[in-house]
Amino acid sequence: MVESEEDMTPGYKEALITQLMVQGDTELMSAPAYYLASRDAPTINSRIAVTAIIHDELGHANIAYRLLEDLGIDKHWLIYGREPHEFKHPYGFDQPLENWAEMVVANGFFDRAGICLLGDVYENTSYGPLKRALVKVDREEILHLRHGESWMRRLAKAGGEAKELLQRAVDWMFPMTLEWFGLPDDLKRHSGQLEYKLKGKTNDQLRQTWMSATVPLCESIGIKVPAHYDESKGEYVIDYPFPCQYDSDEKRWLFDEPISWDEVFQRWKQRGPMNERYVEMIQGNADSLFGGKNW
Repeated sequence: MVESEEDMTPGYKEALITQLMVQGDTELMSAPAYYLASRDAPTINSRIAVTAIIHDELGHANIAYRLLEDLGIDKHWLIYGREPHEFKHPYGFDQPLENWAEMVVANGFFDRAGICLLGDVYENTSYGPLKRALVKVDREEILHLRHGESWMRRLAKAGGEAKELLQRAVDWMFPMTLEWFGLPDDLKRHSGQLEYKLKGKTNDQLRQTWMSATVPLCESIGIKVPAHYDESKGEYVIDYPFPCQYDSDEKRWLFDEPISWDEVFQRWKQRGPMNERYVEMIQGNADSLFGGKNW
């Protein structure tokens, strides 16, 4: 088990820094997205629940940034010194969450993805400080997931407009989360995180883990998803050309327009419609809604 920078090779340190920056930025950027969505909460108690989730997510970001400080990276620079496009969170947190259905699907899908990824890191990482820190993170993310899944069931059971909004949220957020796990294994040449034992599962294995929970959930509540379990293959299969084009203005996947992963990376690099807004909220420049120069 690696315990300090002195025990690391340059390659190990570089891979660990990348992993921690993605982890920290993802947790951080969930906060403004959830904050804006929480304004559509159906009750005061519902909004308080999301406020508690935001508090947790900011704490999780602080954990990753604190570990990065041990590797010589300034926390203040991480939060305030970067331009919006320099943050390394997934493209999903560059999208607007515009209603309560999208809020709870984010908890049900995005937080499930986080549990898959960080749970794998916890089980397999060779970096001791991160393994110990993830005990708290995992417990809190499970509560976020339960919040999302219970509300998804509730909206589906309500039927009518509530279920329609839930289905529309799932329509764009399910494929969005599938992309979250990155390149398919047959296209990925190498992985520093696997080589240095910073994680244990491949991208496709993690994607399968995520689908093994989300597809049955959606099927059980009468919500359609573009994936199914193939008995002959013993795995979940995506029912559209993966990846494909995404219309961010309409929040709609164009399943009849397949694209390459190079085009996906280009879309990620260009960031999404809320990238600047969310970063400005954190850094304190957007209508005083969330952030501030002095925390």
